Amino acid sequence: MASTISLSILGKVELGESAAPVNGPSQWIWGRHAPYENRFSLRYTIVGYAIHHAASVFWAIWYEKLRQRFSPPQSAAAVLAPAVATTAAAYAVDFHFTPKRLTPGFENRLSKRSLLMVYGTFALGLAAAALADRYRAPRAKTRKIVKKRLLPIR
Repeated sequence: MASTISLSILGKVELGESAAPVNGPSQWIWGRHAPYENRFSLRYTIVGYAIHHAASVFWAIWYEKLRQRFSPPQSAAAVLAPAVATTAAAYAVDFHFTPKRLTPGFENRLSKRSLLMVYGTFALGLAAAALADRYRAPRAKTRKIVKKRLLPIR
C-alpha cells in the first residue's frame, strides 16, 4: 500500500492525475495504452491497483522468507538490508527480465527520480512491519512485568 500511495502522490505532482501511474499495471490486461489513461476508472485503476498489490505481496513473501533466514534483527539495518535486497530484485525483474507488456507500466509516465522514490517507499513498506514488531516486543514484555508487580501478593 505504501508504494501505491507513493505512486498516487507522484502522479499528482508530475502528471496532475493521481490515478495515472496506478493505471499502469493494468496494461497486463488491457494492453499498452493502459498506462496512458489518466483518470480514475474501475477498468484501469482498480485492475492496476490489484495487479500492483498482488506483485507487492509476492515480493513481501520473498522478503519475509529472506528475513527469517537471519537471526532476529538487532538493528534497523538488519531489517532494512533484506528489504533493500528484495526491492532491488523486484526492480531487476520488473525492468530487465520481463517482457515489456508485463512491466509495471508506471515507468512510462513517471521520471526516473520518481521511480526511485516508489521503489524506496516499497522497501520501507516491506521493513515497516518488522521494525514495528522489533519495537513492540520490548514494550509487551515491559507491560507484563509491570502487571506482575502491580498485582497484590497473596
